[in-house]
Amino acid sequence: MTHSVRPYLLAALMVFLLFLPGRSTLPPLDRDEPRYMEASAQMLRSHDFIDVRFQDKPRYLQPAGIYWLEAASVAITGTLNDRAVWAYRVPTLIAVVASVLMTLRLGVVLFGFETGLMGALMLAVSVLMTAEGRMATIDSCLLSAVLAVQLALLRAWSDRDSENRTPVWSPLLFWSALGVGLMLKGPVMLIPALGTPAALALVERRTAWWRRLSPGWGVPLTLLIVLPWCVAIWLRSHGLFFERAVGTNFLGKVASGQQAHGLPPGYHLAVFAIAFWPGSLFAAMAIPFVWLRRRTPSVRYLLCWIVPHWLLFELIATKLPHYVLPTYPAIALLAAASLAQPGGWRLPAAWWGRALLGVYAALWLAIGIALCVAGPVLLAILQHGVPLVSLVAPLLALPLVLLSAFLLMRGRPKDALCSIAGGAAILYVGLFLVVVPRLTTIWLSPRIADAVARVRPCPDSVLASASFSEPSLVFLVGQETRLVNAAGAAGFLRENRACGLALIGARDESAFRAALDGLPVSKLTEIDGVNYSNGKHLALSLYRADGPGNAGQTETTP
Repeated sequence: MTHSVRPYLLAALMVFLLFLPGRSTLPPLDRDEPRYMEASAQMLRSHDFIDVRFQDKPRYLQPAGIYWLEAASVAITGTLNDRAVWAYRVPTLIAVVASVLMTLRLGVVLFGFETGLMGALMLAVSVLMTAEGRMATIDSCLLSAVLAVQLALLRAWSDRDSENRTPVWSPLLFWSALGVGLMLKGPVMLIPALGTPAALALVERRTAWWRRLSPGWGVPLTLLIVLPWCVAIWLRSHGLFFERAVGTNFLGKVASGQQAHGLPPGYHLAVFAIAFWPGSLFAAMAIPFVWLRRRTPSVRYLLCWIVPHWLLFELIATKLPHYVLPTYPAIALLAAASLAQPGGWRLPAAWWGRALLGVYAALWLAIGIALCVAGPVLLAILQHGVPLVSLVAPLLALPLVLLSAFLLMRGRPKDALCSIAGGAAILYVGLFLVVVPRLTTIWLSPRIADAVARVRPCPDSVLASASFSEPSLVFLVGQETRLVNAAGAAGFLRENRACGLALIGARDESAFRAALDGLPVSKLTEIDGVNYSNGKHLALSLYRADGPGNAGQTETTP
């Protein structure tokens, strides 16, 4: 094993261990994650790998790439019938490790090993990466595809003044990763893949190096990856997939805020303080360095990566924090370069710049303290108790957060980064190992699934839910779960007297009773909790129709 390989293997191991907690203890997170999980599971059950569906409805939002990855993971692990959430999250775990390693490599190529290591560290412990990297959704996998594209693009661009040919792996990686990204999230992949070379061409006024990526055979390679499924889904859906995925989902987000996520420009900048915490302050401190070095090739390349993507997603109407995740590795590397390069780290020259940085630093410290106490506070509010074990991580992390602030004031930013990264890692591990499993009040779907398994009258009993319709319920209880209103639940029990179950909330109780039209029912169990998707407190009851020997007794779930 060569010395150059060891740091990458060690980094891979550390990232793997950091992102491992929460894989199995974190229930499916409504609303997107269980939709991906259930659609992937249905793909395996139906053996239809073309037409993606959630229950009986087509899921025409993006191509099938992420569903193939999750279905492959579940098939390999043999966990389809177990509904094991960790199996669906394996592709994300692999993608996170790959993304951090590619960020490290990009930093080594652009600035040197120290910059690459610090940039990879900032990315790995950022709040947004910590959240996205534990969910079975697209964005972590998309990030790894974007980074592969950037690695290939950087090699071709770096060879622009060389007489030697660019190695074939560069165009092969570029066009393959582009095809994979298109299969993951469609046209969104074109923004980072084409935005960076377009910005470089605009700034440098030269495009000849683009031929080093061999588009003559590269474009057909991308099409070979993408077109077979596109043709198949066009024929299967009669063009409806592209009408919805491109026309409604993609272009619709540009024109209007979808799903109550319409926000003005500046949103991504506003949430950056917490989304990229703890690296957000180091990124802010890097602004003078970036401005002074903006014409140097390495800094210019990263700016041409960041600016087009960031500006576009600030301008489109629909906004979610993960939309700018593909820019975070580049931001992390610029922040790391300002720390590692001689004379790179400096305070702003103007008084107002120092004042703004001071305010931002105070906000950064407040976010860190809030994250330290968040776990015990959530347990106190939702579970009405704070186990001593939940205090271990905050008591270890808080001194490191405060120490990092002290080290920054003493002009030791590298030591401050190490301190705050250690504190963040401790917080995340404590959160997913200790706090999350104890937040039973908000995990309604797992509790409902346990109750259904415990009281179901038949092995194939189907649940009709009138008052709780989150996708996680469908994934955990079963594909045949009916999401209906109170009258629909009553009608379902009338039609399925022997085996049917109905989940009714207190607010729908009267409507449910009225729609029963005299049908006697038994309340089997009660489930009380909070739907974290909308913040509503729910008092749910599980019913079945009475029949000979069917009358049940009420129990209350813990």
